[in-house]
Amino acid sequence: MASSNKLISILKGLGPGIITAALVFGPSKMTITSRLGADFGYSMLWIVVIAIFFMLAFTNMGARIGLSSNESLLTQIRLKWGKGAAIAIGLGVFLVTTSFQAGNSIGVGIAIAEASKTPVWVWVVSFNVLGIALLFFRSFYKVLERLMIALVAVMLIAFVTTLFLAKPSVSDIAQGFVPSYNPNASVLLIAFVASCFSIVGAFYQSYLMQERKKLGTEVTNKSTTGILILGFMSAVVIICAAAVLHPQGIKVNSASEMSKALQPLFGEYAADLFLVGLFGASFSSLVGNATVGGSLLGDAFGYGSQLSAKMVRLFIALVMVCGATIALLFGKLPLELIIFAQSVTIFLVPFIGYAMYQIANDEQVMGARKNSPYVKVVGAIGLVLLVALAAWNFYNMFIQ
Repeated sequence: MASSNKLISILKGLGPGIITAALVFGPSKMTITSRLGADFGYSMLWIVVIAIFFMLAFTNMGARIGLSSNESLLTQIRLKWGKGAAIAIGLGVFLVTTSFQAGNSIGVGIAIAEASKTPVWVWVVSFNVLGIALLFFRSFYKVLERLMIALVAVMLIAFVTTLFLAKPSVSDIAQGFVPSYNPNASVLLIAFVASCFSIVGAFYQSYLMQERKKLGTEVTNKSTTGILILGFMSAVVIICAAAVLHPQGIKVNSASEMSKALQPLFGEYAADLFLVGLFGASFSSLVGNATVGGSLLGDAFGYGSQLSAKMVRLFIALVMVCGATIALLFGKLPLELIIFAQSVTIFLVPFIGYAMYQIANDEQVMGARKNSPYVKVVGAIGLVLLVALAAWNFYNMFIQ
């Protein structure tokens, strides 16, 4: 009994990190990782280590900011750079999360529709209604935390089982972690780093830590475990695609296509199992992504960020409704919205990263939790990477 209570306590302590991992690992992330493995085999596994390394640094930074102050991160940005900066970040994150929400809705719909041979729209509506219903729980944060832990567990079981069925080469996996360059992989590599090194997810980690403090829950910085799980799931999907699809030259454009490719080799059971993983990724991102967008918009306009606040819950529901509506009207995430979301992200992400970095270096805010000299160096390199990604994105969208 004591050991089971200890396990529950450990899992609860992982909550904020697990939530961040779950909202980052969505259907678009699964598509990118599936394509990396299908197109380039095991050779690009090394990029997981680099992306996770910087994600760990900034998520840990966000967690320490949340532990060090009772003021939200946007409030601190407002005090340091003015009201306009806080509103720009809050509104920008809201627009980006709303733009990408259609992809989460479609992902959760396809996952169930493919397995049950039923219409996609039924599940798009059903799971968005369920997501909005969760907002009516008195302690939405506790519900969110438990839901994300459960969905991450579902994803881990689904992907690890698929991994055992695929029987990948251990030596090829090891070789894949040795950096190598393939010019044909540059677009996918940059997309992977941009999606895995999610500065918005790291930023929101501070809010999750403060949410736990407000609930009177024991708070310690265990964000590392959640982000390592994110890296593990990314690597496993790449390995599965490398073992199953790459040898046959099968190309995939979505995570659902990956499940179809598994069926001829391992049967319907394996295909359905991968769809279970896709469902976990989609529903966790559907709820988590909306929570980030709604919370930051609420904070930006002075309604606070606490998940129990009525306006915050209304904004979270608004993200879900907009995403579901786009999914039902277009049946996919329209290209125009992807371009819009990326154009907002180009200018937003480097500033968010810089703001986090500066606040985490501020001894008046952070006290003993301020960035160490090592983290300052790693953070500075991470900022250069963010600017480089933004510049590359800008070049591809507006110049090329």
